[in-house]
Amino acid sequence: MTLYRLGTTFSFAVLAVTLTACGSSVVVASPTSPATATSSTSPVAPSTGGPSSVTASPSPAVTESNPPGDIPDNQAYVTYSGLGGHYAVKVPEGWARTSSGSSASFSDKLNAITTVETAAPSAPTVASATETQVPALASSVPKFQLVKVETFTRAGGAGVLITYLADSPPNVVTGKVVRDAVESFLFWKNGQLVTLSLSGPQSADNVDPWAKVSGSFRWIP
Repeated sequence: MTLYRLGTTFSFAVLAVTLTACGSSVVVASPTSPATATSSTSPVAPSTGGPSSVTASPSPAVTESNPPGDIPDNQAYVTYSGLGGHYAVKVPEGWARTSSGSSASFSDKLNAITTVETAAPSAPTVASATETQVPALASSVPKFQLVKVETFTRAGGAGVLITYLADSPPNVVTGKVVRDAVESFLFWKNGQLVTLSLSGPQSADNVDPWAKVSGSFRWIP
């Protein structure tokens, strides 16, 4: 899973620069315990000779929950159109939204989605992203650790994907820091670069939700 978290989530800002040259991929880097019977100190009444039975109380059902950061399988999605009117992407319904200039962020608990639109004269490549955007991230993201820079293809187009790990800001209440996995998709068309960043705890399993979001990206004619 790609920037800065607001509160308990990441918010992202990817530096948009002129991207040139192409290249190849770069890789860096309990069950419930049985109930026990309790003894009583009260006198026991004489037996009447008839059979007796003891019925154990059933154990209460255990409420299942997703691991921290896991997006539920039944999560609903809605379409968001970029502020410049150049693209649309599906985001989880009900997530908090913040906008600033040409960027928008959607967050819920430990997960975040950020879109940033900028002008760029040419399409990004593995080589150009490695030479420009990766150093920018390394200098601005807490404990940045590059995982891979590679090309991708989605229904909405092809581009460059930067995958990395980073520390979230400390939680304002607990002070806890989460190790996040970030996927940053760089889409380009006709001089417009949209960076779609998806962030969540490294331990979470959000492969399907992130595939749904990145696969929903579309340019608006």
